[in-house]
Amino acid sequence: MGDFALPLKTLGFLVPYLWPARRRDLRLRIVVSILCLIVASGATVIAPLMLSAAADSLSEKNIFLPAAIFLIAGYAGARLLGQAFAQLRDLVFANVLFHATADVALRTVAHLQALSPRFHSGRRTGALLRTMERGMRAVGTFLTYALFNTAPVALQIAIFAGLLLWKLGIGITLVTLATVAVHVRFTIALTRRQAEIRRRVNERDSEAGARLVDSLLNFETIKYFTAEALERARYDREMAKFAGNMTEAEISVATLNVGQAAIMALGMGTVLVLTAFGIRDGRYTLGDFVLGNAILLQLYQPLTVLGTVYHEIVQALVDLEALIALLSAPVEIADAPSARPLAVPKGAIRFEDVRFAYGAGRPALNGVSFEVPAGGTVAIVGPSGAGKSTVARLLLRFYDPGGGRIRIDGEDIGRVTQASLRAAIGIVPQDTSLFNDTIRYNIAYGRPGAAEAEIEQAARVAQMDAFIRSLPQGYDTIVGERGLKLSGGEKQRVAIARAVLKDPPILILDEATSALDSHSERAVQAAIEAACRGRTTLIVAHRLSTVVGADEILVLDHGAIAERGTHCALLARGGVYAAMWAKQQRAEADRAAVAGG
Repeated sequence: MGDFALPLKTLGFLVPYLWPARRRDLRLRIVVSILCLIVASGATVIAPLMLSAAADSLSEKNIFLPAAIFLIAGYAGARLLGQAFAQLRDLVFANVLFHATADVALRTVAHLQALSPRFHSGRRTGALLRTMERGMRAVGTFLTYALFNTAPVALQIAIFAGLLLWKLGIGITLVTLATVAVHVRFTIALTRRQAEIRRRVNERDSEAGARLVDSLLNFETIKYFTAEALERARYDREMAKFAGNMTEAEISVATLNVGQAAIMALGMGTVLVLTAFGIRDGRYTLGDFVLGNAILLQLYQPLTVLGTVYHEIVQALVDLEALIALLSAPVEIADAPSARPLAVPKGAIRFEDVRFAYGAGRPALNGVSFEVPAGGTVAIVGPSGAGKSTVARLLLRFYDPGGGRIRIDGEDIGRVTQASLRAAIGIVPQDTSLFNDTIRYNIAYGRPGAAEAEIEQAARVAQMDAFIRSLPQGYDTIVGERGLKLSGGEKQRVAIARAVLKDPPILILDEATSALDSHSERAVQAAIEAACRGRTTLIVAHRLSTVVGADEILVLDHGAIAERGTHCALLARGGVYAAMWAKQQRAEADRAAVAGG
């Protein structure tokens, strides 16, 4: 960020939150807050003048006490007025800050949702959350400090310099301004160093957060290998680094505070000594002495705060850099400007010479062409890494193909909106992801707002209704984080129920039974068959027993279609599919023998 002059990119990011569009209520609050700021600043300037006048009235031979008391009351009232309007300013502006923070959070979440699986596959959840949290706080910090601390201090310095020049002359004014200049310069120099420390603190904080989230998400693996001590040690190392950086930051802050106090003490002492000489020579009054001291005291607090303000602004800018970088992550898959909603009168799918690679040296599909007729079922099988799941991801447009086209009812899916495309497709994935909420909520996620009877009917189709009703809380049972309170087969049936409730014309079954035992597979398979009726279905499978009834089976090998045909035709050919079938049948027979023995 160089010398920490506000980058135009950061300013452009913040302006919409400082003057929110289409929110007249928030703009009115900002105007009222600025008026409160002006009143508070005016009261702060008047207070030293009232105190000076009171001191002069008390130094006269014939003291008129009511006048002195009036001036003292005016001084006290001015200080009270300044504090009251400063608090009112913060109270009025609070809603603007809350709106800005919520808006940034919503914008960040929306952007993260728009990013492709390529981004999310490389993310570190803990570090990502810390970046978001710090960035949201930084918006409020910057708006508050920049608007209500920096500007008033600059205004007060200018006004107080004028007062000193008027009342005490050029010498004391120059000493005061020199004190302010040295104070500001020292503050900037120390705070620049603090910014570098802050970056290191943020890195360590993100690393520690990522390590903690990773260990919480993988707690079962940790227990499998009794690795609790190992994980604690790894987390402890990250926290030790964090503590070291935080200690360095605290030392820097302490040095800043002591240095600021020393500069202001030297400046105040010099001004008071010069004023004392002036009183001796008859050039100044006792009121002038009090005025000089009061002005420096009035400047001392905001200047000290200015150090904190500058420190906080720099930290906020560092945090905003990370947030803006996150928000600048390119959206790989975006709707074309002319994209229109997809119409699916039939649901026929067609892949035309589709090519795709996850990166250099990682080709996944190499010229794949096939068609799933409306209402038909096509299965894709093959060894791990052959490109089976890539077909499903491309159909959902999680990625765009590097060559060729994918069409639904003749429409190129790259020319339609992603929302309408995915609304037309239901999926039962290999690893079902459930929210830490009720079974009802997770099924209803397929179609939010569905009636209770529709949710229960979907559960019956998935052969899950009886099981749900056997639970003490029934449909209100909490499934746990990632659905850990349910078995693999139960989670798969929730996924099936969710897809059934969505009622899409196209259904993808992506290794839907690969993680299940034979008993669970048979139960889930029956539910799948019920879900597939009347829908165009694409099955991605490793277990060949689940695709026997498909209209056509495609055998993928190294990203290309090696064989295609019905189950019987492929067995008769005696090729790759027949070899896979024989191998799986032998493995199944061996498992049955072990179980029976």
